[in-house]
Amino acid sequence: MPARAEALAGFQRRTPIRRRLLWTLAGFGGLAVGACLFAPLVGSTRISLATVFDRSIPYADNVDAQIFFVARLPRVIAAALVGSALALSGVVFQALLRNPLASPDTLGVSAGASLGAMMAITFSLDFSLLGISAVPLASFSGSMGALAIVYGLSRARRRGTSALVLLLGGVTLHALLSAVIAFVQYLADFTETFRNVRWLMGSLDVASFSPIAAALVPMIAAGAGFATLPRVLDLISVGSESAAARGVDVERSERIALVSASLATGAAVSLAGPVAFVGIIVPHLVRLIVGADHRLVLPASALFGGAFLIACDLVARTIIAPQELPVGIVTAIIGGPVFLWLLFRRA
Repeated sequence: MPARAEALAGFQRRTPIRRRLLWTLAGFGGLAVGACLFAPLVGSTRISLATVFDRSIPYADNVDAQIFFVARLPRVIAAALVGSALALSGVVFQALLRNPLASPDTLGVSAGASLGAMMAITFSLDFSLLGISAVPLASFSGSMGALAIVYGLSRARRRGTSALVLLLGGVTLHALLSAVIAFVQYLADFTETFRNVRWLMGSLDVASFSPIAAALVPMIAAGAGFATLPRVLDLISVGSESAAARGVDVERSERIALVSASLATGAAVSLAGPVAFVGIIVPHLVRLIVGADHRLVLPASALFGGAFLIACDLVARTIIAPQELPVGIVTAIIGGPVFLWLLFRRA
């Protein structure tokens, strides 16, 4: 074992979990707060924070305030929520399926959300519910439909859920839904195809707090489920039989984990589109730092996932300013090499 890894393992054995949790929250929390405070101040147009909060200037005439509160702050908040949701979902899927390659894409939830959005765009569905437009509504509905299919398959032939059926059924459903997405795009005209492609790239171009508030509802519900899972995930990731022997209601816990992760993924994709690699690389990077205890991995992943996506979005909107890149391109460019490094490191 390398000296650095051995020293980290020794520190984890000697340090009580509460102290490690405090250090984890302080470190990753400081990173997340710093990203949230710094990102809204940076962009292609310079703004003054003093001018932003200067009440002597009417809001209609305060360009800095409009840029801050309309163009940047909602985007940063959306990035924090989406990054946290995808990272937490990745942690849960990897533990639930006992597969380090599992991610929010694995069960077809992201593909279902994408199909819903594509259909809303291509067939010009024009409706809203509680101020939420058709595209995010259709996206979230598609994600829940995909979850229902995979979950139904996993329970069809045995009592409880089957991790193997979840994994294989999810991968198959993802491939099937991807083919349907391609067919829907084929039916679209040029304008609709352009909107579809841009949506599939993943974007945090959020100009109001309404879609954030809508996505926050299922994210809070998912967070309540995640809060019950840390010790359970430690046991389930070792094996269902071992977890059951220690008094865990495996079927109920798996159901909570699956629904919570899918709710978080569906809400994130409905808000930002399918943002790649966040849900797979963030949990691995966090485990390198804090170890495998899910009491630490879950909060650290939530905080680091939010900070990571805020940083990626900052790069996306400044690297070729005044134009902006879809954030999904940046996460793929960064995430691909990082994931290959992780694979090389484990080999």
